Amino acid sequence: MIEKGQTAPDFTLPRDGGGKVTLSDLQGGPVVLYFYPKDDTSGCTREALDFTEASDAFKAAGCTVLGISKDTVAKHDKFREKHDLGITLLSDTEDDVCETYGTWVEKSMYGRKFMGIERTTFLIDQKGTVHHVWNKVKVAGHVSDVLAAAKAM
Repeated sequence: MIEKGQTAPDFTLPRDGGGKVTLSDLQGGPVVLYFYPKDDTSGCTREALDFTEASDAFKAAGCTVLGISKDTVAKHDKFREKHDLGITLLSDTEDDVCETYGTWVEKSMYGRKFMGIERTTFLIDQKGTVHHVWNKVKVAGHVSDVLAAAKAM
């Protein structure tokens, strides 16, 4: 798991709507990097909607918000269109970035073990250093916590 104070590992991933995003290209401004399990599930939809509702406030704080899951770009496009999302969604179908950031973990539900993304958010400063990490995120109130930390940087 990447921790506060470490340099955020660079990556390039395909994004919704086409094209690619490279983390190091965003240096000069803070980045909110949030990992979520799956498009169009209740918790993930609520989190994406909360980040969308706060997108103007994040922009005012100079922050770029990026959501990452294993879903394909095509699924991201449908998810974004269905819910009119105003944030960028990145596709990590190979688990490379999830593994690097330590969010691809063994989970357990009803006694069954499986691999999945642990809902985690990283706030990265303008120099590329991890400023804050939220592990095992509970969606309710999370975006306001992230926004407050971003404004305080």
